[in-house]
Amino acid sequence: MEKEISQIKSVVLSNINNILNQLILGTPLYKWALALFVFFIFLILRKLFTIIVLKSIKKFVSRTKTDIDDKIFKVFLKPLRFLFIVFGTWFSLSILGIKNEITAHVVKTLFIYTLFWILYNSIHIFEKNIYQLTTSLGKAVSKEIGGFIIKSIKIFIIILGIVAILQEWGINVTAFIASLGLGGLALALAAKDTAANLFGGLTIIADKALKIGDWVKIGSVEGIVEDIGIRTTKIRSFEKSLLTVPNSYIANNPIENFSRRDVRRIMMNIGITYDTPKEKIIAIVKDIRQMLVEHPGISKNQALIVYFTEFGDSALNIFIYTFTNTANWEEYLKIKEDINLKIMDIVEKHGSSFAFPSQSIYIEKVPEKLIFFDVEKTEN
Repeated sequence: MEKEISQIKSVVLSNINNILNQLILGTPLYKWALALFVFFIFLILRKLFTIIVLKSIKKFVSRTKTDIDDKIFKVFLKPLRFLFIVFGTWFSLSILGIKNEITAHVVKTLFIYTLFWILYNSIHIFEKNIYQLTTSLGKAVSKEIGGFIIKSIKIFIIILGIVAILQEWGINVTAFIASLGLGGLALALAAKDTAANLFGGLTIIADKALKIGDWVKIGSVEGIVEDIGIRTTKIRSFEKSLLTVPNSYIANNPIENFSRRDVRRIMMNIGITYDTPKEKIIAIVKDIRQMLVEHPGISKNQALIVYFTEFGDSALNIFIYTFTNTANWEEYLKIKEDINLKIMDIVEKHGSSFAFPSQSIYIEKVPEKLIFFDVEKTEN
């Protein structure tokens, strides 16, 4: 019995040994299993590091009075967790015996990526200082200029990271760009619009022509400015669609900034019927002018014009031109509605009415003999 059990064990162990030594891509199966196990261990260590170490550090920095340590913690949080993946990959490749020049470059590339990831995140620590620095250029544009500087630094770090990775793989970036030849020329021509948009963005910021939150009209584009970027400016239209406008277009077109005005214009023509006597026209014009002078919603520092201007096709036209003392659209509509109602009261008070398009037909001569048909006789 014991002999049979021993034979069975020997056969099972032999089969297991054969299975584990089967080659997959030239590597025994047991090495693949061991590599996956090691990588899984690093994932567990990453989880334990997050729960025990990082949570403890987070509790500690949250109790301090300054917020700098909180920002530093956020800078290193995700890159440190990513390093466990890097080390797990490195050890797993070592177990598999795939430890050649390419894998070394891959692992070093991951380290470089992690380093520049930390540098990229570090920008958030200095964001407040950058915005404080840009306030000296004017509070109105400090947010736009600060955002532009932060984005520029981020792009610079990304470019440096790409160059460092290319250098790690033995690519001479300078020689590579020089060897492009005509391709480089084509690239420069393709980047012409990007450069134009970049300088357009700088022009917008320098001229202070618009800022975030302004209601503007640029060519056929009208809406509220939501973001001023390095290459484009985002404008939210009144239909709530987001318009992305190249900065070069903005720099080369007139900008009508409605938010920079402190008044809004009221201009209208009202038509009075032709049967209104001259005295009543004069009285209506006088009362409308007086009403606008006394109205609390009308600006006293702007032009106020009310005159009987022309004989229209169907009416005696009175021209009204004035400004409200607010630029707010809803307040403007309320004031205009009140003025319209008061004008209606004035016209009605003087016994006149508003004209509408009409035509009067005059017959100079009626024929002496008119022919009438007797319908009943005709039917008979």
